[in-house]
Amino acid sequence: MINLAGRDILNGWGKFAFTGVGLGLLIGVTLSMAGIYRGMVEDATVLIDGSGADLWVVQQGTLGPYAEPSSLRDDVVRSIAGLPGVAGAGNVAYLTMQVSHGTGEARVMLVGFEHGRPGEPDHLVAGRPVTRGHYEAVADEKSGLKVGERVRIRRHDYEVVGLTRRMVSASGDPMLFVPLKDAQEVQFLKDNDTLVNERARTAANPAFNRPGVPGLLEAVQASQAQSRQVNSVLVRLAPGADADTVAENIRRWKRLQAYTKAQMEEILVAKLIATSSRQIAMFLVILSVVSAAIVAFIIYTLTVNKVREIAVLKLIGATNATIGGMILQQALGLGLIGFVVGRIVAGLWAPIFPKYVLLIPGDAARGFAAVMVICALASVVAIRAALKVDPAEAIGG
Repeated sequence: MINLAGRDILNGWGKFAFTGVGLGLLIGVTLSMAGIYRGMVEDATVLIDGSGADLWVVQQGTLGPYAEPSSLRDDVVRSIAGLPGVAGAGNVAYLTMQVSHGTGEARVMLVGFEHGRPGEPDHLVAGRPVTRGHYEAVADEKSGLKVGERVRIRRHDYEVVGLTRRMVSASGDPMLFVPLKDAQEVQFLKDNDTLVNERARTAANPAFNRPGVPGLLEAVQASQAQSRQVNSVLVRLAPGADADTVAENIRRWKRLQAYTKAQMEEILVAKLIATSSRQIAMFLVILSVVSAAIVAFIIYTLTVNKVREIAVLKLIGATNATIGGMILQQALGLGLIGFVVGRIVAGLWAPIFPKYVLLIPGDAARGFAAVMVICALASVVAIRAALKVDPAEAIGG
């Protein structure tokens, strides 16, 4: 029996291949959307693992330090470090900001850390760690910064002395690590002009122009006290210590909030990126429907254009199952070409995306199964049209 699907593909292989490539580009976008979601989850996981912490201590009643703002006094770390089961604790300050370097700019998460404590970058791919107390930085290579380059942060220039890899925030911004005191100054300390303006505003207001109102010295002291704030205390547990027990002790006796690794992952994945994941899921559904519609239209068009050939097959004794199988083969062949093209282009353009795109074999396998199912379902319309062809059309044409 003549294989109509195979003959049609061979006779019009250029058109069929071009159609498969177009479908493949659409499938590539679908795979990339799934990879973007996987990349967001991976960024959250890398953020947690890269901190070197087992517990995150933040302001009571907040989901900080990544999902919500949190503010603590930096002397809290001493009382936490003395708790049973705590091997080490370190203050950290986080601030997402725009920094200038050379002739360009970069958006980074500024991380202030204490040397030798949780929060310090633990691995470098180039350069050396921060050794000075001020004006040195370690940057993630995604920021575009190079070792030896100088970057402008507020009023000071910092020298990049080392580079890390895959140290990013939950939103994918590369991290820039600086000494804690520098980060505190950037985030909390008011500049001189602000202090002068506040004093002038206070002096001009009769309601505040009375004894006991803070002057410039008091304003400076208040600003310096504010600069001793941090966003979180990262805790490293002693071997054998139970994270839930230590966290409960911190909540009970220190009146602070403490999160374990599992709880922080839940916050980042289930709360911080939940809206984005739902949006990506909607795109995946829409792209799947569009793909099915395209395949159905293409296969239907190809089938309608072969009405006479189908009528001849019926006239010489081809069964409906044979004709339906041929059309199904063509649909599955189109899906196979489309998936191969889609997987290749998704891998090629993934590194170009600003956000991390993680393409895993499991998603590819599920995507292939989904493409085959969609193509099979899309061929139903064409099969129904083929089965309605009258064998007499082979003679009457």
